[in-house]
Amino acid sequence: MALEQEIKLVVTGEQPLDISALPLVGFQRSELKTTRLVSTYFDTPDFDLIKQGLGLRLRFDGENWLQTVKDTGQVADGLHQRQEWEHPLSGQSFDLAVLRQTPLQSIVDDEQLWATLSPIFTTEFNRQHCLLETEQHTTIELAYDRGRVYTATSEAPIHEVELELKSGQLDYLKKLAQDLCLTEPLKASNQSKAKQGYELALKASSSDLS
Repeated sequence: MALEQEIKLVVTGEQPLDISALPLVGFQRSELKTTRLVSTYFDTPDFDLIKQGLGLRLRFDGENWLQTVKDTGQVADGLHQRQEWEHPLSGQSFDLAVLRQTPLQSIVDDEQLWATLSPIFTTEFNRQHCLLETEQHTTIELAYDRGRVYTATSEAPIHEVELELKSGQLDYLKKLAQDLCLTEPLKASNQSKAKQGYELALKASSSDLS
């Protein structure tokens, strides 16, 4: 388990950002890399996981599979803080033994309930990312994501910057986010990709019932 702390900044325009040209005063940056990420989120037909404040996904980065459990945590002014349980997989099947070591244990142990689990939405985006370091030993991952979140019947765009604190002081993370919002078409957002997906899924579910 780890505490994930990140600030989400949505891009307010449609034009792509040039991440390599961002003003990152006081930071040394690593080489910029690009990764294609596809994540499928799972829940029951009655959304039992999200009702308990939990999310479950399988992610593929073109080479590796990961299973991730997150709680909804807390969010304010774009700062998302939540507990995360992430584990590498040898393929695209869940490791139930590992999931039993997370807050999903009771759901995994309920065989009938677990059998109803199915994909409810997917996020698919290109991520440009690098690490930023200060002389004071704070490390931040900067990620620029552009793509979409979709269900079987609807979709929404993803166009955002994530700043995740890997180590060091939270104040540097907050200051960087503030500075970028002053110079770039960015604004803090309390909406995660998972929240976007659940809004689409819940809307579709309500339509089916009407």
